[in-house]
This record gives sequence, structure tokens and C-alpha cells, in this order.
Amino acid sequence: MIDTIFFDVGGTIVDETREFETWADWLGVPRHTFSAVFGAVIARGLDYQETFRAFRPDFDLATELDRRAAAGCPESFGEADLYPDARACLTALKEQDLLVGLAGNQPAHAEATLRALALPVDVIGTSAGWGVAKPSPAFFERVVREGGGAASTMLYVGDRPDNDARPAMAAGMKACLIRRGPWGHILDDPAVARRCLFHIGSLAELPALVARHNAAGD
Repeated sequence: MIDTIFFDVGGTIVDETREFETWADWLGVPRHTFSAVFGAVIARGLDYQETFRAFRPDFDLATELDRRAAAGCPESFGEADLYPDARACLTALKEQDLLVGLAGNQPAHAEATLRALALPVDVIGTSAGWGVAKPSPAFFERVVREGGGAASTMLYVGDRPDNDARPAMAAGMKACLIRRGPWGHILDDPAVARRCLFHIGSLAELPALVARHNAAGD
């Protein structure tokens, strides 16, 4: 049975397209060029920040976030950046009396932004707020603690086999991979995918899958 579901944020709940477009603009790089390099970085299994360093070798994320804020163009996201299926999915899962949470690798400003969106969730956690980032086992240990139950009754939903599904399952949780966003389309790990409970292309699919799973008593 599943009684708790946690979601990754970027690429799962939040569409990061506009966010990365603003980074291309900030770096003075054509958006198409930035996107192409971004995809190559992901395909090589590198940290996404290597995209920025391809154009500015001395790039430091914290420094650039401060510079952007000082220049009046801070990194941000809002209601318009939520995937269209996100809010309805979270609502439907809450209606099944499940504990629902968000837990992802996000900078310091993101937690307040997520709370301001008033999403129908019980827990919001970020790597900046928790002081530990995915795919560290400590991150998923924290997810389990926040869920307040047994790891085996929890499902983690994300777009990445490396940062989301594999470490969640290593922590004893079930996993669901969603295929969207750059990581969801570029990264592929069949061995991880075969062990996931669900594979979806839209969050709209998830509430019915969970309901059927629980009704079957699996």
C-alpha cells in the first residue's frame, strides 16, 4: 500500500523552461545554443551547472544568483511555470487521504516560492533548507522522516533515474519515473526503470494508478 507520496520539484512539478531561458539571456547566449549545450551536458551525465561554465568558466551559481537579484532579474518561478497537470494531481491524491509532499534540489529562495503557491501538499522540503542534496542517501532519509511512516509505504515521483528513482528505491521507497523535461527525455537507465513501480508521461495518470494499486492491496 502507498500512504505517502513525495514529488521532485524541477522537471516534475515545475516546468523549468522559462527559468533556463532567463539564464541564457543573463549569460548573453542564444537560447537555442544554451539548450543544445544543456542537452549535451545531461547526456554526458554531468552536473547541469557545467552548462553555464561552458560559456563562463568561472561561473559560480551562488554569486550569479546574487548578481541577478541585485540587477532586478532574480531567478524565480510562479503559478505560470507549474506543469498544467501538477495542481490537479496533487489535489486528487490528497482526496485519497494520502500524505503528499514536495522534496527537491532547489536554491534558498525556492521554498518560500513553493509555499506562496499554496499547493495542496503537507510537506515542502528543499536541498537548501535541509542542507543535503539528492542523490545523497541522507536526503532520502530526511524524506522518509518527513513522511512519518515506513519507507515501503512511500512513493517518490521524479524525472531522473539517477537523482530520483534509484536513490529513492535504495532508501526503501517505491519510485515513479515521469518522462518529461530534458532529464526525463535524455537520461535512460533500463535497470532502474524496470524496478520502478510506475512509468508515466503525465501527472494526470498518477492518481488512478495509485488508487488501483492500493485497491489491489499491493
